[in-house]
Amino acid sequence: MRRYADVEAALADPRLVPPPAAAPGPTGGVAWLRATVARFSHGQTHDRRRALVVADLARLDPAALRRAAAGDPDTDPRRVAVRTLAQALGLADPDAVAEAIGVVAGAYFGDAADPAADRAVARLLPLMLPTGPTGHDGFDGGVAAGAPAPPGATEAARAAAEVAANRIGLLVQACDATATLVDHARRAAVGCPAATGVEALLAETLRHDPPVPALHRVATAATRVADANLAPGERVVLDVAAANRDPAVFADPDVFDPRRPGPASLTFGAAPRACPGTEHALAIAAGVLDRYLDAPATLVTGLVEQVLTRAGTWTAWDGRPRPAGDRVYTPHKAIRRVADHLVDHLAEIEARLAGQAPPPDHWHASMVTTPADLAPFTAHDLDEARSRLSRLALIWARRLDDLTAEQLDRSPGPGWSFRQLAFHLAGSVFYADAVGDLTPTDAAAPKG
Repeated sequence: MRRYADVEAALADPRLVPPPAAAPGPTGGVAWLRATVARFSHGQTHDRRRALVVADLARLDPAALRRAAAGDPDTDPRRVAVRTLAQALGLADPDAVAEAIGVVAGAYFGDAADPAADRAVARLLPLMLPTGPTGHDGFDGGVAAGAPAPPGATEAARAAAEVAANRIGLLVQACDATATLVDHARRAAVGCPAATGVEALLAETLRHDPPVPALHRVATAATRVADANLAPGERVVLDVAAANRDPAVFADPDVFDPRRPGPASLTFGAAPRACPGTEHALAIAAGVLDRYLDAPATLVTGLVEQVLTRAGTWTAWDGRPRPAGDRVYTPHKAIRRVADHLVDHLAEIEARLAGQAPPPDHWHASMVTTPADLAPFTAHDLDEARSRLSRLALIWARRLDDLTAEQLDRSPGPGWSFRQLAFHLAGSVFYADAVGDLTPTDAAAPKG
């Protein structure tokens, strides 16, 4: 379904629910988690579990979440989103929570076995206890991670395990969806006027480039939506991205316009299953963007940090270029392209500040893969990349920090403002993402 009205009607139909989770498996694994959270349940079970999430969110102040996210120095919006929520919920060790949630998020929406994610869920369960008096009581390990709930388990322990599972589910949802929203908004900000507010930027990003472009639903009973009769068990895909660009609803739907009037996007769903954390997710995303706007140098230093984190796994590269669209990338090529971008736009800024035309570039860019790009990526190459990119990031940070707000937003010479250039540079993480995390799959296995 692609039309706005049809997707809206399907979202509002209580007989269309997300596909249920598979068999739950042992308590404390990903399969158990999926079978225990509100997202993959329906009926009274869904209502009970959703109420747990709503209760957690009700005690969180979105304005405080925004301030906390803006004050977090971490450059990874996934960790910022999770840590901000974990701290606000009063959970023990928010850093450990953020690390484990990042592992679980990679397996949450699939059915494949993932032992590392199972171990992460088991680590998270005891961390779901709040450190203050504001949380739920009763989770005392009566339902042990890694084993089916014993027949004699107390109802309080079972209920507490359900609370913990739905708290983990809340954090997982924040991890990828909120961080992806931030990334999409950051890219969109490059072409927006300096006066564009963060709220308007996020609202139009949700419509134009939603972090979750499609939703799946299955009929629990016979129903009719969009002139289609659906039998029990029949599945349907709701193309949220297409609905958000329905020309019958949005004028010039492919144009990114933060001043756009009209109805809200369908990205956060609709009653009765509308996302209960919409306000909180937007607050955290706004906080991260506030920090980027107030200190654009963090965009560049964050880019380099993310690239070097990826590069730290590339000594395991098997020599095969990684395809990305109509191009291919290797570790050396990714480092080359990131460095090219940093040097090229730094030269542009210096020229424009001096009242000169930026020097023309003759980069071969991504169209060419050189013999040097295909060379093995050794520990020495990693050291060289760290030295080169870290120094470029330092130069960038000093240059941007020395600019006035006037220079950042009303920059001399033709082209993007210097603040927009910083947002543009942050997108260079694409090259590192194209190569990916090459950590050997057995690296997380327990030793001995």
